Amino acid sequence: MITFILNNKTIKTSEHSGMTLLDFVRYEQRLTGTKIGCREGDCGACTVLVGTLKNDTIEYQSITSCISPLGNAHGKHIVTVEGTNLKNKLTATQEAMKANYATQCGFCTPGFVVSLTGFALSNSKKNYNNALDAISGNICRCTGYKAIEKAAQQMVSTLQNQKVDNSFNWLIENGFVPEYFSSIHKRLKDLETKDINQPKGKYVSGGTDLYVQQADHLADNSVHLIAEKNYLKGISIENNVCTIGTNSTVSDLWNHSKINNYIPNLKKHLKLVSSEQIRNMASFGGNLANASPIGDMTIFFLGLNSDIIIANEQEEERILPLKNFYQGYKTYDLKDGELLKAISFKLPTKQSFFNFEKVCKRTHLDIASVNSAIHIHIEDNVISEADVSIGGVAAIPKYLHETSKFLIGKSLTSETIIEANDVLQNEISPISDVRGTSDYKRLLGRQLFFAHFTELFPKKFTLNDFVQHA
Repeated sequence: MITFILNNKTIKTSEHSGMTLLDFVRYEQRLTGTKIGCREGDCGACTVLVGTLKNDTIEYQSITSCISPLGNAHGKHIVTVEGTNLKNKLTATQEAMKANYATQCGFCTPGFVVSLTGFALSNSKKNYNNALDAISGNICRCTGYKAIEKAAQQMVSTLQNQKVDNSFNWLIENGFVPEYFSSIHKRLKDLETKDINQPKGKYVSGGTDLYVQQADHLADNSVHLIAEKNYLKGISIENNVCTIGTNSTVSDLWNHSKINNYIPNLKKHLKLVSSEQIRNMASFGGNLANASPIGDMTIFFLGLNSDIIIANEQEEERILPLKNFYQGYKTYDLKDGELLKAISFKLPTKQSFFNFEKVCKRTHLDIASVNSAIHIHIEDNVISEADVSIGGVAAIPKYLHETSKFLIGKSLTSETIIEANDVLQNEISPISDVRGTSDYKRLLGRQLFFAHFTELFPKKFTLNDFVQHA
């Protein structure tokens, strides 16, 4: 039995755990404010909030319900746009949208309202940039974003008066959420949430890859939900090695203060990966196991020369370099009954540098045409270690063995980088597809490779240093 709180109502349902949360909300509960748009997690019209009890506090995050399995709602508080409403008046978020003329046809408006309400409820700093991040996964086709951005700014101005961060009482008193929110903490603690039945079936964590491709199939067939498996969660650092459980999300990495200190541009890199809604859902294990040749986090972890820890049903483990995991298009070294348990990698030091680059048609939440990462160690202007990865130019997420090897022992000069690009071009084999021609992808591969060095060493290199290869 799947048990959770939907707005102010306790739900107990025997519906198939693989059906989408969106379909349950709309068709079983008739809460039609949550809209059906792209059904790929791309437009944000179906955004809902998920409240999870952690360390005796509730953390709210926005997700796209169209690609989230119903079973993942078990034990949570799910909030649709109807659940944000006040009696006989607009909420502070709705009023901000109205006052700034930030709605036109209205189809996308519930998603924006829910995302901005989630921002008010979140632990993030209440500034304008974080407000814009909150709506990075919401598309409006007719209003234009300036009015919506002004609505977000109005909310920020009000929220900055909050004395205690994430105080439900303050948010209730100031009209951001209805009064019933004050009772949710106790209700979640009292909720009877025995483990739901998990038959043998397709392993599903966040669902952000699988539900884009197979939502109807997963809704009709057995799924084995693993998003709440605690042994697959967590991020730890020991002896300069970071270990990340494969159920950890991109947001978990985003919010990890220590890793942000090791990788100063981490949030800049992760903004290229997806919108906030998807960052809140997407598991690292799912991204690796999807085996997409342009999987952003796969390229990210390949660039860090990561190892993966694989566990079987008997809890026996083996360790494998991620660069040896992929065997062919969508095939990899994973046996029946095995799961990806964790990812580990050495963190950058004062002498080493990491960068991630991506070219896509949309800033947030778009599939890469080509993406690339590099981790490079410099001693006395000599490259002592190098790991380069690239996606979109081969049948697998590509670790560039030859390019990485070529760089080691070379001086950090423009001549070295230009010669390394020649090695890179011989190592990749892009094909023409809807994302671009093979020649275009070779061009992007070269430009992203050069961009690593202009980004990491801006005082030493500019694009003009490589202009003869443009």
